[in-house]
Amino acid sequence: MSYPDPKYVEGKGEISAEFRPANTPADLQSKNGSRTQYLATAASTGGEFGLYRVDMAPKAGGPKTHFHRSISESFFVIDGTVRLYNGESWIDGKAGDFLYVPQGGLHAFRNDSDEPASMLLLFAPGAPREEYFEKVAEVAAEWSPEQQAEFFLKHDTYWTD
Repeated sequence: MSYPDPKYVEGKGEISAEFRPANTPADLQSKNGSRTQYLATAASTGGEFGLYRVDMAPKAGGPKTHFHRSISESFFVIDGTVRLYNGESWIDGKAGDFLYVPQGGLHAFRNDSDEPASMLLLFAPGAPREEYFEKVAEVAAEWSPEQQAEFFLKHDTYWTD
C-alpha cells in the first residue's frame, strides 16, 4: 500500500488547521444526559473522515446490532466502561481499548453501567452523521416504519433484527 495521491500541491504549505478547545460546548445534548461533540465532520475534512466524542450518561444504552455498507466505524474508549459488540460477543471496553469495524462488520455499543462513559467514534470515509445523531431518537419513537426505513437507508445503517 502506498500513500494516496496528493491533494495539496502548492508546495509552500498554508495556515488551515482548525483548533477546538476542550471546553467547547457539546453540539448535541440528549434527553438522557448524553452529549455528542462533532470534532471533525465530513464537511470539515472534505469527506476524509468524521470524528465524534460521545459522552454517555449512566445506563444510556445504545443501538442494537447493525452494519454499514459504505463506512467503517472505529471506537476508542476514553473513560468508563463501554459495552462493544464485535459481531461475535460483547466486550467490556475500558479506557484505551479500541475496536475497528470495517464495512459490513456487525457491531453495537452501549453503556449499561451505573457510571458515565466516553468514547471517540471515527467514521471513514467521512459521512454526514450529524443528522443521524440529531434525529435517531425521534425516528425510533415517532416515525412510521416506512419513514424509519428510509432514514436508516439514507444513513447507511442496516439492522440485523
